[in-house]
Amino acid sequence: MILSCQNISKSFGTDEILKNVSFHIEANEKAAIVGINGAGKSTLLKIIMQKETADAGEVVLAKDATIGYLAQYQDVTGDETIYEEVLAARSNVIAMEAQLREMEAKMNQLSGEALEALLENYHRLSHEFELLGGYTYRSEVTGVLKGLGFTEEEFEKKMNELSGGQKTRVSLGKLLVTKPDVLLLDEPTNHLDMESIRWLENFLMNYKGAVVIVAHDRYFLDRVVTKVVEIFKHQAIVYQGNYTDFARKKAKVREDMLKQYYNQQREIRHQEEVIARLKSFNREKSIKRAESREKLLDKVERLEKPTEENTDIRIALEPNVTSGSDVLTVEHLAKAYGEQRLFSDISFEIKRGERVALIGNNGTGKTTILKIINELVPADGGSVTLGANVHIGYYDQEHQLLHMEKTIFEEIADDYPQLNNTKIRNVLAAFLFTNDDVFKRIGDLSGGERGRVSLAKLMLSDANFLILDEPTNHLDITSKEILESALCQYTGTVFFVSHDRYFINQTATRILELTGETIVNYIGNYDYYLEKHDELTKIYVGAETKAAGGGNAAQGKTAAQRAAAVQPTDGAGTADVQGKMDWQAQKAEQARIRKLENSLKKAEERIAELEAAIAQIDEECADPSNATNSAKLNELAAKQEAYRKELETCYETWEEVSMELEG
Repeated sequence: MILSCQNISKSFGTDEILKNVSFHIEANEKAAIVGINGAGKSTLLKIIMQKETADAGEVVLAKDATIGYLAQYQDVTGDETIYEEVLAARSNVIAMEAQLREMEAKMNQLSGEALEALLENYHRLSHEFELLGGYTYRSEVTGVLKGLGFTEEEFEKKMNELSGGQKTRVSLGKLLVTKPDVLLLDEPTNHLDMESIRWLENFLMNYKGAVVIVAHDRYFLDRVVTKVVEIFKHQAIVYQGNYTDFARKKAKVREDMLKQYYNQQREIRHQEEVIARLKSFNREKSIKRAESREKLLDKVERLEKPTEENTDIRIALEPNVTSGSDVLTVEHLAKAYGEQRLFSDISFEIKRGERVALIGNNGTGKTTILKIINELVPADGGSVTLGANVHIGYYDQEHQLLHMEKTIFEEIADDYPQLNNTKIRNVLAAFLFTNDDVFKRIGDLSGGERGRVSLAKLMLSDANFLILDEPTNHLDITSKEILESALCQYTGTVFFVSHDRYFINQTATRILELTGETIVNYIGNYDYYLEKHDELTKIYVGAETKAAGGGNAAQGKTAAQRAAAVQPTDGAGTADVQGKMDWQAQKAEQARIRKLENSLKKAEERIAELEAAIAQIDEECADPSNATNSAKLNELAAKQEAYRKELETCYETWEEVSMELEG
């Protein structure tokens, strides 16, 4: 064990974030921390790094272990170049290299014992230098920067000239070249294009150390991690396996908890019915039994109905007008910014009902294409033609279509004046804006909150052609899954840009890759894209490119599917016999239960008959015509006594059968 969190608790004022969170990380283990936005994932990483103080609990790091941390937001400035900034992370090795050069210079000036002492120190330092990667550190820095998407021309860019995303990539590069024993990464795939994410996946999978990742990129987590720590309702639940394993096991756990809850509710209702029935018998013995059952029922620890956090988002996307078959036709499209040409002579079509993903590396012009279609940016050449009855709904990742000075409520009310206050509040509540939240200014919202406002407007638009630019940015995993479900049920047409490979895999029916200033078409989801990437890139782009990084995984998946399809035959006969025995036993048990239920029903019917008969005799005894007829009264009394004895037996039978049925 290299890292342990023991009973970590943290609150901000009255807002409890973490409560008795415990888990441990083994050396070389790759783990993910998942949970909804606001669950406390980033706070937990800050507590581990001692950037936040826990209210209770402790973090234990193995002796002499080193730890490195990538925060979600970076503020790195200075006149250093990108290369110099990352190289400086190996300052200890650089200093050691300078010391070795000094020793080499002195060797020509010394002799005898002084030279022998120098040589001994030199060999010791050289060995340490080699162990620290001293002979390869410069090439490693270059490899990491290229892997993270920087070109050699960009190596000379100054830090104070970089965007926030570029600074995050530089900070990640600095961390990776230092190779600490434990890597803590908060949203490391933010600001990386697909090729860089694949490179980072392979880097981390082969990393000789422990890695703890907070990320919403489910495809990334599937490939990298072998353990998932979920922060759920302030506590930690540990699952072995990757993200898909976690999702399956979590669903099974919740299903089992629901079964336990409903079984207990059914048993409670049964006990309450039995107690009421026993009391209705109005006999001392039955009342005592009822009271005994009541005491036992009061001692039962009631299970709470399991609920999911954040499941009250409901996105209903449905067009009110059906478009023509041809939704979008793009012909010979071209765009450049100054000397930088993004693309030229691009042509493609989108048909009604398709869900098309546009992918490609950062800077290739994906968002620009969406803006050209929406007439926000002019094209340099070519044409964009919309089909008949096409109504666009546009989701802009920069949320430029939102009005920063308006409140959330005003943003909806002004665009949809036909909606009353109740309808607006209901729509906003579906996107987690309740009570006074609806009066927050758009300009004061986080990126994720603005994204939810934009999605709410999109839901109300009744568009039949949705154009989405990075719709899953800043959404937690649960919200992504809800959006995926809504898009898959949508009967209109969808064209979207996304780096979220899991999202693409779940929603896309076709993929267009923008690469080499042209478009390559893949008729399938992301798994199909990985399978065909190298082959089609060579055909359409006409150049040798690096493998997509997923071919082996796709082949492995196919092999796994083939293996799963092979059914063992040696135990088939045994399985059949066992199944037959189980079926016969089940059939016998069902017959026994039916018999008991019939006995119980007959006892209840006879009890009702006898109670009615006894009541009838009471009425007859009270009849004035019988009051002076002693023979008649004796006859009635004898008959009533016989009924009472039989009733007592029926009560006993009812209780015995009822107890047996409970068992």
